[in-house]
Amino acid sequence: MDQSIRLILLGLVGVLLGALLPFLMVIGILQPSFLVSFIAYAASLAGLVLGMLGSAMYARSKR
Repeated sequence: MDQSIRLILLGLVGVLLGALLPFLMVIGILQPSFLVSFIAYAASLAGLVLGMLGSAMYARSKR
């Protein structure tokens, strides 16, 4: 699998994790804490950055 596709998929997992953790806190499955909130924020931000980087690499390789 191409490295750019791998980065895009890793970014997708990070963004989904960043959305799933707060949802689990809201419905009461996870106890809300600063650490879990920070991990959700960091996963979402890292996923966004990795997805953008993977997309740029994919677009550049197709030129």
